Amino acid sequence: MPGCTEHAGYRAPKDRTQLRQYFWFCLGHVRQYNARWDFYKGMSAGQIEAQLRADVSWQRPSWKLGTRGGQQFDEEEVLDPLDILSSTRARRAQAAKQRHQQARESVPPALRDHLQALALDWPVTVDTLKARYKELARKHHPDANAGDLSAEERFKTVSVAYSAIRAHLTNL
Repeated sequence: MPGCTEHAGYRAPKDRTQLRQYFWFCLGHVRQYNARWDFYKGMSAGQIEAQLRADVSWQRPSWKLGTRGGQQFDEEEVLDPLDILSSTRARRAQAAKQRHQQARESVPPALRDHLQALALDWPVTVDTLKARYKELARKHHPDANAGDLSAEERFKTVSVAYSAIRAHLTNL
């Protein structure tokens, strides 16, 4: 400050567009300057909002988690000299295979034949069951297969299997 004889050991930014350029003041004058300084002076409400949003991510672009610049993250593109990602990928695949195998082994005995009749794997969801039933019912319905006794028998088998599995799933 003109006329100030105290040591100018405190910096203050010159302008919001020049935050790395400073005025140097003594402690008393830097306090006065900072009390009057308004970063948002001269900005519209929309500009202030945009500035606040940009400040949340330190003025850097951000993307959805798991993506990079709008592209999906691909483990194959990562340099992996210690084969860390491959071993974890193999472990995840093995664990998924074991879970699937355990699920298949835990099929309720009363439903095994019914699941086989509908060509479904256990565990099954109600939505999957309905979709499969509709598909087979359209294919084997007596009205769609005029006079074909084998189609009629297959339709009865599909209907009984659907009812049994549906009853089991709704009682869980």
